[in-house]
Amino acid sequence: MTTASIGLPLPDPALAERLASRLAYVEERLRDSVTHADQLADTASRHLVNAGGKRLRPMLTLLTAELGEASRPEVIDAAVVVELTHLATLYHDDVMDSAPLRRGAPSAHEVWGNSVAILTGDLLFARASRTVAGLGPEAVRWQAETFERLCLGQLHETVGPTPQDDPIQHYIQVLSDKTASLIATSARFGAKFAGCRPEVVETVANYGEKLGVAFQLADDVIDLTSDGLLTGKTPGTDLREKVPTMPALLLRSRVAAAQAPLPGDLAILALLDGDLASDDALEAAVAALRPHDVVAETRAQAVAWANDAIAELDPLPGGPVKDALVSFAASLVDRTS
Repeated sequence: MTTASIGLPLPDPALAERLASRLAYVEERLRDSVTHADQLADTASRHLVNAGGKRLRPMLTLLTAELGEASRPEVIDAAVVVELTHLATLYHDDVMDSAPLRRGAPSAHEVWGNSVAILTGDLLFARASRTVAGLGPEAVRWQAETFERLCLGQLHETVGPTPQDDPIQHYIQVLSDKTASLIATSARFGAKFAGCRPEVVETVANYGEKLGVAFQLADDVIDLTSDGLLTGKTPGTDLREKVPTMPALLLRSRVAAAQAPLPGDLAILALLDGDLASDDALEAAVAALRPHDVVAETRAQAVAWANDAIAELDPLPGGPVKDALVSFAASLVDRTS
């Protein structure tokens, strides 16, 4: 296997080989974990697993485990837990966002309806909980705290900021809870169950927290600039569902702060605030926002958060694993899908 098989530009071939082998085993375990005797539950649970994905969270668990005894069986269990948790959130998110596609396949709610999609997400959470129970009470507590933050992030995204909140800071907090919390837990689990010292566990968790914000900001850019065939999602889905993203928030902030807003900015906001139900209207809104410099500003923010994540690694000793963590952060903001 090569670095291409894990989607990461790792400079150390031996490390890449180990990670690829272990990730393949995680993939097997994931498929076993979603197996159900009930035919509907089995088919619906396998839907997103079979659609593939980057497996970034279990990869991060396996990578931070390389700072300790990476061959411990608990590390594989931990990697399975974080991906099952992530998959569960996707079933719920797609219902709330009315997303028609996920990873290039029809979303579960498009195939079976909202109720089945939500219940399938719950089933995956249950399977993740059953697996994490075998890792001990501290792991159960971390998983529960992460689940709480995931819910709070979705809740605050849904209701939006209060009049007293700064919309951009509110959005960063949403990203921290909804995305970064699980990425931080993925990093924490790998180091913890590889037997690393507590200070190493906290170092990689802090790295994961900042990396998660960078990852989602990069996604905001990708949603506007990439081909839907590459991302497996309809470009501009968040715009259609009036879900805030950083480019739109930055544009609104500029217009609100300007004494004489630029006519072009006002025209784009009029498109964003209009009815985007039709594909033509959505494409027009995406095409208008895509070249605006708020998109470049969002990318610059993603890079800054990734650099802050890398700075968190300073206490770690130099070597292939630290280099790989740096490469991991860079790859998440440089990707196109």
